[in-house]
Amino acid sequence: MNTELLESLDILEKEKNISKEAIFEAIENSLLTACKNHFGKSDNMTVEVNRETGDFKVTAAKTVVDVVEDPVMEISLADAKLISNKYEIGDVVNVNVESKEFGRIATTNAKNVILQKIREEERKVLFDQFYGKEKDVVTGVVQRFMGKNISINLGKTDAILSENEQVKGEHYTPTERIKVYVLEVKDTSRGPKIFVSRTHPELVKRLFESEVTEVKDGTVEIKGIAREAGSRTKIAVYSNDPDVDPVGACVGLNGSRVNAIVNELHGEKIDIISWNENPAMLIENALSPAKVIYVIADADEKTANVVVPDYQLSLAIGKEGQNARLAARLTGYKIDIKSESQAKEAGDFIGYDEEDYYEYDEEYSDEEYYEDAEYDEDGYLVPTESDEEGAEEEKTTEE
Repeated sequence: MNTELLESLDILEKEKNISKEAIFEAIENSLLTACKNHFGKSDNMTVEVNRETGDFKVTAAKTVVDVVEDPVMEISLADAKLISNKYEIGDVVNVNVESKEFGRIATTNAKNVILQKIREEERKVLFDQFYGKEKDVVTGVVQRFMGKNISINLGKTDAILSENEQVKGEHYTPTERIKVYVLEVKDTSRGPKIFVSRTHPELVKRLFESEVTEVKDGTVEIKGIAREAGSRTKIAVYSNDPDVDPVGACVGLNGSRVNAIVNELHGEKIDIISWNENPAMLIENALSPAKVIYVIADADEKTANVVVPDYQLSLAIGKEGQNARLAARLTGYKIDIKSESQAKEAGDFIGYDEEDYYEYDEEYSDEEYYEDAEYDEDGYLVPTESDEEGAEEEKTTEE
């Protein structure tokens, strides 16, 4: 029996990562529980389990008395003399307790204590395992739909992908494998409760770390990310090695690296730009793919005035203001974008009327601006007639 016990403990430790020491302690506690159920008390009892052989011993410390009133706590002098002649009245004798005398109820309770300890240790191991993966990316399998939430199987437990953390437009099917970002891991009585996300900007960062060696080893740093999940992400990168091009490293040969991430994100567009300590240069890069004539940035007010060619205005703003909005989030600057014609009409770039140009901030509503707008197949605004006329005038002037 002891050999079978040790083999079982080895299996538990290997398969469930439950330490043998924790189970030995559970066995000791279960035997004390059995003693309490059988004798009514166990304050004077101790249990020892040999970690090498699996043998266990239950002893009760009893006081030697003339007349025994409590057989659990006391022992007669005659019985004590049978153990050893050295005992006298008032001495304490350690008496072996035969566990085979325990009744069925006491034995069942002892079994339940051991099973409960195993379940607790299993929950603890799972919690520790996934708590270490918090703020990281894991691969899961779409398990089932729970209303508008989705259960994602992570192997030994399930995670919850709530409606708010799902990308609008993405469709998930059972048994589909997806990568998710672990938002939070909570310890509950039923095991760890794991919340994951497909919309978090850090998901993109972790995907680049797993796909791009230079990002993983720290040669290339990701300085900032702005994301509108399911549509577009802007990411600013910087190289700590002058011989390594940060943008090229992230793009990969023929776009292999970034395309792998785009595929994982189901076609979400990713703009990779170079980080620059100069805020004006950073803002110019952030407005890519639009070309910028010049930028005036106020580092104290965190505002920037940008002038672009007339034919690039719609591209700089982007569909429904997306390009400007992401650039503002990425740089942390409130960006005012104006066409070259508008800047010339104003005369002074800093002192013009706000109604003459597009001003970006988080509360800005551009529904009216885009009410009659048209977009090309890439999702960018088609230049208006006034924009085209301005571009033609500029071309004639240059000629």
